[in-house]
Amino acid sequence: MDTHGLSAFLEVAESGSFSKAGERMHLSQPAISKRIAALEDSIGAPLFDRVGRQIGLTNAGRTLLPYARQVLQQIEDGRRALAQLSGAVSGRLSIGTSHHIGLHRLPPVLRAFTNQYPDVDLDIQFMDSEDACEAVVHSKLELGIVTLPTVEIDNLVVQPIWDDPLAVVAAPGHPLALKAAPRLIELAEHPAVLPDDRTYTHRIVTAALREHGVAPRVRMATNYLETLKMLVAIGLGWSVLPASMIDDTIRAVAIPGLRMQRQLGAVSHRRRTLSRAAEALLLALHEARALQRPMPPENDPV
Repeated sequence: MDTHGLSAFLEVAESGSFSKAGERMHLSQPAISKRIAALEDSIGAPLFDRVGRQIGLTNAGRTLLPYARQVLQQIEDGRRALAQLSGAVSGRLSIGTSHHIGLHRLPPVLRAFTNQYPDVDLDIQFMDSEDACEAVVHSKLELGIVTLPTVEIDNLVVQPIWDDPLAVVAAPGHPLALKAAPRLIELAEHPAVLPDDRTYTHRIVTAALREHGVAPRVRMATNYLETLKMLVAIGLGWSVLPASMIDDTIRAVAIPGLRMQRQLGAVSHRRRTLSRAAEALLLALHEARALQRPMPPENDPV
């Protein structure tokens, strides 16, 4: 039983697809099938039920799954511990980040980091913050640089890096923008376009409004901040966006008594040994915190 087979088994089990597992591992579908077949021969039992295009774990597969995760995690911890002994900052560093952070916050940090540590092989995956946190919990990524969770997640260590103030925004000609100091309750009188309800940002916004007895009337939801900005600019509704995104196409709506903010930062696994590369990147993030300035926005997920 080799680790390549176990890695392929985990990817198929978690994605529910041989082709998706191949994409994640940068292998062809036949190569994944070959590794699974070799593992099944080693175990002496089938690991997956294949019914048409549907793939599910057999009893043997369900039994093996937690042990496979544990074995691969321990091997990775061993590699990191051995790398620590050498003192060199090198090797592969897998991180997950949202497009918003990857485009607005990370470039200066990563530019300096790669110049200082050219032997580090950065594997950057762009995804929603919620998915990145889950990937770190399951040891698929070593670090996440994300919008931080609003509640504690088991085995996840969070390190705040940037404060990210949020503002109610509307089109310049929107009724809310034309008032000097609209009341909170007036938000419910107009349709809103907000981040998707599975995002941490959505939870921050709705919790802040709920404290004041306001339930927004959501017309549309999306993970993409720049899409929300466009919808606001054409007058489809008001929204809540990072204050750094405000320009002449949208206007901040100053509402007395309402303050919202999210935190952006790094997450890692509580029980996993960090590589020297991960430790160096975390240090670089903290050192660069005061120097970070948002970059021009793109069509970026929350």
